[in-house]
Amino acid sequence: MSSYIRRLRESIGQDLILLPSVAVLPYDESGRILLVRQADTGRWGTIGGSVEVDEHPAESAVREAEEEAGVRVELVRLITALGGPQFRLTYPNGDQTSYVSLVYEARVIGGSPRPDHDETVEVGWFHPDEFADIELGDFARSSFTALGLL
Repeated sequence: MSSYIRRLRESIGQDLILLPSVAVLPYDESGRILLVRQADTGRWGTIGGSVEVDEHPAESAVREAEEEAGVRVELVRLITALGGPQFRLTYPNGDQTSYVSLVYEARVIGGSPRPDHDETVEVGWFHPDEFADIELGDFARSSFTALGLL
């Protein structure tokens, strides 16, 4: 949790906050997407997170890929912006968040996929055809549904 969000939470507790965020979909040559298993829920999700204060969303996407999955990425394109009630989450600790997320397509240009063992506990490459067979988090499920991948 960033110091900015921590200060907000100290002021408002677990009440709903609106946050800008990014999701990164690194594709490989086979059309698979690199996903991460979230430490807090145990479910598979997209690489990504909140945009920090004064951070450009593209910089956030690159930073999150390295932090959460151990890979350096080159952003290929901005796919879409997502938001709405299906992107409202209540975390296991009770914090409520509504995300507006910029979704980027990317390719891995360095590093080796690995979890950070803080936010993520596993990484894996999955073809969109496999999404129905894995336990996806709510945000990832909503994202893939909106993108027509699920």
